[in-house]
Amino acid sequence: MPAVTHEEWLRRAKSLHLSGAHHIDGADEPGAGGTFAAVSPRDGQVLTQIADAGAAEVDAAVAAARRAFDTGPWPRLAPAERGRVLLRLAELLEERRAELALTVSLEMGKPVTDAHDIELRAAVNTFRWYGQLADKLTDESPHTAPDALALVTREPAGVVGAVVPWNFPLTLAGWKVAPALAAGCTVVLKPSENSPLSALTLARLATEAGLPPGVLNVVNGEGPVAGRALGLHPDVDVLAFTGSTAVGRHFLRYAADSNLKRVWLELGGKSPNIVLPDAPDLDRAAATAAWGIFFNQGEMCTAPSRLLVHSSVAERVTEAVVRRARELRIGDPLDPATEMGALVGEAHLGRVLGHIGTGREEGARLRTGGERVLTETGGTYLEPTVFDGVEPTMRLAREEIFGPVLSVLAFDDLDEAVRLANATEYGLAAGLWTSDLSTAHRVSRALRAGTVWVNCYEEGDLTVPFGGMKQSGNGRDKSAHALEKYTELKTTWIQL
Repeated sequence: MPAVTHEEWLRRAKSLHLSGAHHIDGADEPGAGGTFAAVSPRDGQVLTQIADAGAAEVDAAVAAARRAFDTGPWPRLAPAERGRVLLRLAELLEERRAELALTVSLEMGKPVTDAHDIELRAAVNTFRWYGQLADKLTDESPHTAPDALALVTREPAGVVGAVVPWNFPLTLAGWKVAPALAAGCTVVLKPSENSPLSALTLARLATEAGLPPGVLNVVNGEGPVAGRALGLHPDVDVLAFTGSTAVGRHFLRYAADSNLKRVWLELGGKSPNIVLPDAPDLDRAAATAAWGIFFNQGEMCTAPSRLLVHSSVAERVTEAVVRRARELRIGDPLDPATEMGALVGEAHLGRVLGHIGTGREEGARLRTGGERVLTETGGTYLEPTVFDGVEPTMRLAREEIFGPVLSVLAFDDLDEAVRLANATEYGLAAGLWTSDLSTAHRVSRALRAGTVWVNCYEEGDLTVPFGGMKQSGNGRDKSAHALEKYTELKTTWIQL
């Protein structure tokens, strides 16, 4: 995309048409549940009114998805035909990439350049990848005795409820929706109430791409109402959720209290990033640590929020991270020069500030940041924050903050580093910096995390699965393994 100036983004924002209606059965529906305001964290201004789903709207969306699955063409299309629709959707997302990036930036506060270059790139690639994969799957025919034929077929699971958060609203929606559609399922998507607008545009583009009515529905609303109704619905066969561990527990209860639907959870994290003194480049390790915790305002489940550094290099690495934190340009997400935008809203900013206050009370040393800034804008901006002298028992080291707050812990030997890394209820991701190949293998195996990055962080592509261990959830997004969540294995035994 040619360079777009701050002034041009502001002009586009003023002319952007934003519709908050639900998208049910292939059409926009205002619903009867009232509305709520979509407030932009960049300046506290109302973007538009969003239709608020109650049980009736969720029932309508699920009924549409059920009709589309039971009697519609989508599950019965040749996989290559489904793939072509997903590829067309990827093309439409690419064509509307700037508009969607602007929408994401306005609704959740990330810099528009990150929304365009990272978020939308990932969303487009996700639908393209699963569109290409749709007809590459194979069934099985195990070897049996000569008088029998055994077939193992992989069939679409049915109606999928997908509930996704606001921090990467299109990427994470794509990680659920694209493989579910490729498998032949139908979907009811509930985006976060903080970021419904980009998901609604996705649904409208999916209908434009040729998705039959009812195959992808989007309902807006708060978790305790719309999310609960979806989790309890007896006609939802699979529930896929990304969000907090606390809410993930609710979905497991909803499944137990309804139809025992399968529930797939991608939950919180308190990811360790281990820097050993033999790291191939300590400056790069420090720069990556700073990027990892401050990117997307620290609002990432995989954020390397615990920096575990060998005591012999701890001060050098910490000081480099502090310098980078002080250099970061915080500002209007629509300014291309901005490196860190606004946190998603007032309530979330208050929670993050509460964690910072607790860290001070517990005796951790605040090296930089910790204060709200740019209050005159009406937005929710926070300084990049670094604590050192953090003890493993402190809440700073144990609780997910989901903001630009780094906790630095020092260690003296490798065994201690592994113990500290695993001393958490979470197990989503981890980082390790070392030049020793044997150490890289041994420590990666010892870390209880779904993803381990060695001498990098947040790298990878759609060929590899993503998900967590322990209270970071179950199941995997991305890769061909994601299809396992949305398919059922059927055995057919034929006596010859």
